Amino acid sequence: ETFFFIYRYLATDQSLASLHYSFLIGKSTASLIIRETCVALWDVLESAVMSQPTTAEWMDIADVFMQTCHFPNCVGAIDGKHIRVLKPIRSGSRFYNYKKYFSVVLLAVSDANYCFRYTDVRAYGSSSDSAVFAHSLFGRLLSSNSLELPAPQILPGTTYPAMPYVFVADEAFALGGNMMRPFSSRGLTTERRVFNYRLTRARRVVECAFGILANKWRFLHSPIPLKIDTAIKAVKAACVLHNFVRQRDGFNFEDTLSHTLGPTQFTVVRGTAHGAHVRDHLARYFMSLEGELPWQMEAIEM
Repeated sequence: ETFFFIYRYLATDQSLASLHYSFLIGKSTASLIIRETCVALWDVLESAVMSQPTTAEWMDIADVFMQTCHFPNCVGAIDGKHIRVLKPIRSGSRFYNYKKYFSVVLLAVSDANYCFRYTDVRAYGSSSDSAVFAHSLFGRLLSSNSLELPAPQILPGTTYPAMPYVFVADEAFALGGNMMRPFSSRGLTTERRVFNYRLTRARRVVECAFGILANKWRFLHSPIPLKIDTAIKAVKAACVLHNFVRQRDGFNFEDTLSHTLGPTQFTVVRGTAHGAHVRDHLARYFMSLEGELPWQMEAIEM
């Protein structure tokens, strides 16, 4: 009965009050069941479906990105989304975001198969993507070169130079040697427009992953009526369940097209010179005979 209760809560948009009457259990008992079950789901599944990739696994992820998104040396797409919550007691405006509702930020790294390789659900809704990333465990591991990423490798069809493996993100993240973001929309050359198009094709996988997550686990469609620590545990459980189901049952394409999760706040962040060099080289590669796509020029004109 506990299984049916937790499934009904996570997979439908039924309220706790409705489940309280359906299962004839008290509201406090319902919250306790959700908390303990979500903790158990995370503890059991996290190491099985969301463990940190090894160097060989990062290379396998990059191969799939190249095959499906035509972006070389890419090992993940990063984005953050707002998860609606009820206002926590005595929290002030820390959870109040720019969209004018209370939330926590779900930061996620997705592979090209729409599986989450890393998630963080601890940040206040008032935080920007760049701040969330900088203070996350993943951000610290990346900045300290502790992710066991493969050594730099030459791009397909070229002989020099070796290029680092990178993550792709939107304008909210800082440009770095292992982090690619689009060029500014001001004064774009054809080369830069092509780069932005190619990066967007790779980055959209994390948007699709969020769509699959929200449409499978529909409690995310409305404010989570739980204490903030329990709400965070429920979101983390949904993320590992997403990977578990994705790896075994696939997904419905329609689920990738839309979701109700809000975008996070954009703030201007400064990149590094090394990151700019890597981005410029990729932009030139995408315009070369070795790296171009037959339809890319038509795509940027649409």
